[in-house]
Amino acid sequence: MSTQYYGGQAVIEGVMMRGRKSMAVAVRNPQNEIVLHEEPLTAKIYTSKWGQWPFVRGLAMLWDALGLGMRALMWSADVAIQEEGQAEPVEFSGPVAWTTIAISLSFAIGLFFLLPTFASQWLAGYFDDHAAVDAIFEGAIRLILFVLYLWAIGLMPDIRRVFGYHGAEHKTINAYEAGEALTVATVQRYSVQHTRCGTSFLLYVLAISIFLFAPLTFAGVEPGWLALLLRFITRLLLIPIVAGIAYEIIRFSAGHDKNPVMRALITPGLLLQKLTTREPDDAMVECAIAALGPVLAADGRVAGAPAQTQPSGLVGTD
Repeated sequence: MSTQYYGGQAVIEGVMMRGRKSMAVAVRNPQNEIVLHEEPLTAKIYTSKWGQWPFVRGLAMLWDALGLGMRALMWSADVAIQEEGQAEPVEFSGPVAWTTIAISLSFAIGLFFLLPTFASQWLAGYFDDHAAVDAIFEGAIRLILFVLYLWAIGLMPDIRRVFGYHGAEHKTINAYEAGEALTVATVQRYSVQHTRCGTSFLLYVLAISIFLFAPLTFAGVEPGWLALLLRFITRLLLIPIVAGIAYEIIRFSAGHDKNPVMRALITPGLLLQKLTTREPDDAMVECAIAALGPVLAADGRVAGAPAQTQPSGLVGTD
């Protein structure tokens, strides 16, 4: 099996896959056709040697989620709502879309950064503002909010479909890494869980941040806006470091998942994936296979997308 790791994310009515040289998004439109978009990966984080350095390459995963992933998500939304016969090309941009993203990011910062910081500082007051207690409360509250958030959005029908495509992405990667032919029937035999899932990555980020944030509770600063501001700024600045450590753990676990110690470390992430994945239907798996084919081809893994990766309804690129 190749040491090149492939992955991606679920989008609206489709899947995005990323390799070393390119990314591809396969989305099913309202006419039940699979529309495919491909583009090369030209950002320095992908093409430079320093982008492959340990603890630096984890930034690529952040970029995938915040940059590449957001654009793919926006494009998939355009395709999913495109009306039959619409001639205008869909694009990765738009003021409404970017405003929605800005609001979503602001909500995430408020829920997962500001709220735990306020709440932990308030609770620590009952323990003489002890810095260690403050840090533990902050991490625990952030983790609980994260799990509750995943559970709550999973109750929404549209999000359940996205989670189904997430399961299709995992199944397809699992089948490829096992050396199987990428057919719907074969892919469906594989698990919806994967050790390198972004859900597991985020869980590692939350766990590691408890230890890295603990010395930065600013217990010596008079409680108030200054202390809160300092804590908020330091946590944002430490995100790349936390992400780098989390990514290295994820990457190492990919080749050592049979080791008992590593198995114990990855099990919580695999369990959490039960909230973010669903068993996909065949149409969802078709999208995932369609997205992976051109990515493999761009990396020279196959001469072209194999015949079995071309599901009925694939209408080509736009």
